[in-house]
Amino acid sequence: MSPLRWQMIALCFVANIINFLDRSNLAIAVPRIEAELHLSSFEIGLGLSAFFWTYALMQVPVGWMIDRFGVRRCLAGSVLWWSVFTAASAFITGLPSLLAARLMLGVGEAGALPGFAKVVFNWFPRRERGFASSIFDSGSRVGSALALPLVAWLVAVVGWRQSFIWTGLLGFVWVAVWLVLYRDPKDHARVTPTQLALLEQEQGGIQGASAPVSLRFLLRQRTIWGMMIGFFCLNFAIYFFITWFPTFLIKARHFTLEDVRLYGLFPALFAIPFGWIGGAVSDSLLRRGWSATRARKTCLVGGMLVSCVIAFAPLVASSFTALVLMGISYAALAFTAANIWTLPGEVAPSASNVALIGALQNGAANLAGIGISTFTGAMLSLTHGSFVLPLGIAGLLCIVGALSYLFLMGPVERIAVPEATAPSA
Repeated sequence: MSPLRWQMIALCFVANIINFLDRSNLAIAVPRIEAELHLSSFEIGLGLSAFFWTYALMQVPVGWMIDRFGVRRCLAGSVLWWSVFTAASAFITGLPSLLAARLMLGVGEAGALPGFAKVVFNWFPRRERGFASSIFDSGSRVGSALALPLVAWLVAVVGWRQSFIWTGLLGFVWVAVWLVLYRDPKDHARVTPTQLALLEQEQGGIQGASAPVSLRFLLRQRTIWGMMIGFFCLNFAIYFFITWFPTFLIKARHFTLEDVRLYGLFPALFAIPFGWIGGAVSDSLLRRGWSATRARKTCLVGGMLVSCVIAFAPLVASSFTALVLMGISYAALAFTAANIWTLPGEVAPSASNVALIGALQNGAANLAGIGISTFTGAMLSLTHGSFVLPLGIAGLLCIVGALSYLFLMGPVERIAVPEATAPSA
């Protein structure tokens, strides 16, 4: 295998850091924005959830574009788009402009994770996809961890408006580097014919199955629905950390902004290595002769079951215990997520459907972002600041997600396409 594959996944890792910095900065600036723009918790919840409406809606179209036009151009366009609207968030004046900026941010970021999954499929053999996926996926935790001290510092030093501009500029730099360095293996001058042939062989011949199947066919597959429901349940919990977690620390645990900068990093920092461990464990099981179904599902189901401890975080008396429970939950979610992103390449009936399948599961998953953002805001308004019900439901859905991966999702193998269903040449 060409060592260039690690350079390509490193680019995805950095892009995902920027991705989560840009989507997390609003959550950190919430107390300042509420005070300056006189917005209620419910209105802030709408602003936080607006991102997920377009993010989820655009998954399938953008996934189709990545499969059709290539990951190099589509990822560059995606990062450029979301960087522009991150910077534009500096100029919001009320709820309408906040909603507009977040809706447009969601359009741009829709291409990120399906694009990263396509890079993994293009560059990595099956036995390495779990660890490769864990690398780019861990960028979300690194971005979330960096966002707390970095954005909190920017908000304190230059104000919340300037913080959006500075984080937005990072994407422009990444796009320039990406366009210089990235090529698919078949187009890269430093990938030899022998390396390319070996990669295609290790991918199980799916590269040769280039004709895509229809979206309608995919949506009739039990495996696809199991993936979509399981990822929805995971994201309902994981997006709490990206939307309301800083507010939970400040309002429910009475942390100051300085405390958030110091201690709010803990769950994300704890989760980063466990994401890598999740990918490495399933790859190791695969290399030891386990079937893909046993190797991937063991990690998916186990991680989801452990993550349900998030439900107990608002119930314990000690803030330290609450923070530990949050760290355990986030680590288990990261352990699971690394394996979730191996699934599109494992089950795709065609090389031309990998990004689309990734987009389907990610689109369903990000409906959960709408749910946790809006529902938590509404509950805070109705219960005068209680997080018990939102986090209780998040914990319950972690168990539902485990059951979905265990029973609803079929074997982790390439979806068979009947001859009558396959498109003609």
